[in-house]
Amino acid sequence: MIAIVDYGVGNIRSVERALIHVGAEARLTADQGELERADGIVLPGVGAFAPALAKLSEHGLGRTVVELARRGKPVLGVCLGYQLMFEESTEHGRHEGLGLLPGRVVEVAGSERLPVIGWCRTTQTAPSPLWNGIADHSYFYFVHSFTPDAPRDSIGCSDHSPGAAAARGNLMGTQFHPEKSGADGLRIYANFVGLCS
Repeated sequence: MIAIVDYGVGNIRSVERALIHVGAEARLTADQGELERADGIVLPGVGAFAPALAKLSEHGLGRTVVELARRGKPVLGVCLGYQLMFEESTEHGRHEGLGLLPGRVVEVAGSERLPVIGWCRTTQTAPSPLWNGIADHSYFYFVHSFTPDAPRDSIGCSDHSPGAAAARGNLMGTQFHPEKSGADGLRIYANFVGLCS
């Protein structure tokens, strides 16, 4: 079972549908016991960093995700959920993140318009099981004004996101939305599910 952390931030139904489409048993949950029993965790998110982190921490969900990640449970962060996995964000001041991935989240540089919305070509900068079956320079769908600043564990970059994707052991994340990125996005989810079995 893949648990999708339901902490009141983002369009999580589309994440659930994408996971079900690739054959996973997916469950939206805010229950710590279900997170512990899950084979893997997806941490979604849309919105601003600090309010999202506050909601995630409200009922101890952030602490649970960190503990399970440190025990080796696969975790996939998506968009804001991915950003929350880093040490800090500079969005509207300085805010500490979950600290699962080294690095910080900064405002997108070099864009004429924020947020960046639309399809962006993504270059695979390091091999990863997340990329299995996906051609280099494929397009994925982005909606963001902030992004990880060239994280050490980057596995992909785009014009507006030096850390378009990252992976470190059981921790993975994408700045883009796989659930809105057609067949290649579904493949990202399928690859993650495969890593959880």
